[in-house]
Amino acid sequence: MAMSFGKYMTYRVINGIILLFLVVLVSSVLFTKLATIQLTAQVDSGVQQWVQEYVRHHHQQPSQQLINKQRQVLMQQYGLNKPYWERVWMYTKDTFFFSWGKSQYPLYGTRVVSEQIKGALARTILLFTTAEILVVLIGLALGLKSAQNPGSLLDRTISILAMVTTSLPMWWLGMVMILIFVVSLGLLPIKLYSQAFVSGWKATLEKMTLPIVTIVLNLFGGWAWTTRNIMIGTMQEDFVMVARAKGVPERKVIYGHALRAAAPPIITMIIFAMIGSMSGAIITEIVFNWPGMGLLFWDALSYDAVRTLMALNYMFAAMIVFSMVLADALYGYLDPRVRVGASARS
Repeated sequence: MAMSFGKYMTYRVINGIILLFLVVLVSSVLFTKLATIQLTAQVDSGVQQWVQEYVRHHHQQPSQQLINKQRQVLMQQYGLNKPYWERVWMYTKDTFFFSWGKSQYPLYGTRVVSEQIKGALARTILLFTTAEILVVLIGLALGLKSAQNPGSLLDRTISILAMVTTSLPMWWLGMVMILIFVVSLGLLPIKLYSQAFVSGWKATLEKMTLPIVTIVLNLFGGWAWTTRNIMIGTMQEDFVMVARAKGVPERKVIYGHALRAAAPPIITMIIFAMIGSMSGAIITEIVFNWPGMGLLFWDALSYDAVRTLMALNYMFAAMIVFSMVLADALYGYLDPRVRVGASARS
């Protein structure tokens, strides 16, 4: 008996929430150890400062009993007086319900984690999601065209481009692009990439140009090649042959029959590409000095900003889980056999 679409989606959403919670729990177990080390160092530093202040005001060293008392006060303030698993649960609950708090940076001071992520996510979407949309459109168009004429000059050219561009590391290609267009040709001012933040839309769009070109150049060939292979396999199916034998126009055969049948894997690729683009790329953002999610993760990792790291890991995991649920929804909607299979397993 086939499962209804509503029950199917409820089942998938509940599975996704449970999976996300387990990811946060495991992350909290790992990061609580790091946080304990950091907070213990802060307690030691706080005790030393208190001792110095005490000597300055009383002109004598405090007793060990007073020092221990001050240490206990600071440990209670930082929550270190609680059992380890209680602190793990606290981090898990806070992270899961978006109560991310603040992170300490030696150079920047205290930063609100939610504000950090909000700004970085917006800039990552502006750059990487825009580039990914162009990659998908160009890749699909070239892949469909190549699949219509296998073995043609266009098909061979796309195959070579896909092999060459996809094999190049994006960070290396980015440095080459900066060397050519910024340093050698001077088409863009070098100050755009010497600082993370620029002011004004004009400067932002100028700074976006080179990384977008780099991302598109690096990824479009792989998209075109994958789309071509999927479409060629679909166009050899019997229902496509029958449609052609009936005299259905080639355009309708491609877009009305073959593309619709090949839609599930292509849609899955698009979903994961679009949502995956929101996480940014650490090395690419460092190369172009782009203040997105990748660069934020690198800064948080460099300064051991535990709260920021936990929030970013949570965001990345949530994006992946959401992608899986969305792909399941589209699969279940497009192909009822998926719901039948889920019903049989349950």
